[in-house]
Formats: sequence, structure tokens, C-alpha cells
Amino acid sequence: MVRPYDDADGEELWSLKEGFETGLGEGTGGEEKAEQYAAKLTDSYRGEWLSWVADCVGEDERCVQVAEGDVGLAGYVFVLPESAKFVWDAAVLNEIYVAPAHRGTGVADDLMDAALAFARDMDLPLDRMVLDVDGENERARAFYDRYGFSHWGEMVARDL
Repeated sequence: MVRPYDDADGEELWSLKEGFETGLGEGTGGEEKAEQYAAKLTDSYRGEWLSWVADCVGEDERCVQVAEGDVGLAGYVFVLPESAKFVWDAAVLNEIYVAPAHRGTGVADDLMDAALAFARDMDLPLDRMVLDVDGENERARAFYDRYGFSHWGEMVARDL
């Protein structure tokens, strides 16, 4: 079952967030990338991120939705609030993550369906959803392809 995030879910959501972040560097960029993502997961980052979650959920409870497993949370999806619609002139799928034990069970589909339903209710400059995916993450790319996502530019980055 997918439902809106509640403050009582904070510890479990953070645990899933850690899995999301450490998974970003896993197998798609070598040890250096994995170390960079793991290193940022400090107590300070945790507090700031959970505060940002609360702010977004304060705008619309559907910004962060969670999937319940048999015991605890199985995954989450985080769509930026409508107030951020000018970031990419579209709905932004910020994060989607399913715990490894729940992959292949339909949880990701349920979360994506909830995210798309939320985005369809937004008043957007362009009726589309955008996200960032590592080109080396074949599992994620196949999932997004199945949902009709297509290449639309490319994100580049540099150190500050």
C-alpha cells in the first residue's frame, strides 16, 4: 500500500534514503563515487534532509509517499512540490527507492503510479515529469523506459 509520508516514518525513511544514496555509487562510478555519496550522510545532512522533506510535505502531502511492506517501509518516492515547477518547467521526480528485499514485487510500480498521479494534478509549464538517472544504471533505465521516459537532454556537473 502506498500512502503519504508521516513524521512518524522519519527513521525508516532515513534508512531508505541511506540505501538510495549508497546505491547511487554502487556499480555506476567506482569506489570514489560510492565514497562521496556515503560520506555526505552525516547527522547534519540527515537533519537538513528530513527538514526539507517536512517542508515539501507541508506544501503537499503527496510530495513524499511511502510503500508499506509486511514489516516497515518497503520504499518511497519523492516528487518536488508544485512550487518547484520552474526548476525544469516540469514535475521533478527527485527520488524513488525500493529496498532490495522488495524489488521485483511491484512496489516500484505502485510508487511510480502514485508519483505520476500526483504530477498530473500539478499546473505545470510542460506536462511532463523529469528525472536524473545514471546512464550506467541499466536496471533503473529499463524501469523508466517501461514507463515511457525518453532521453531529454543531459545533466552535467562540476565541482564547486
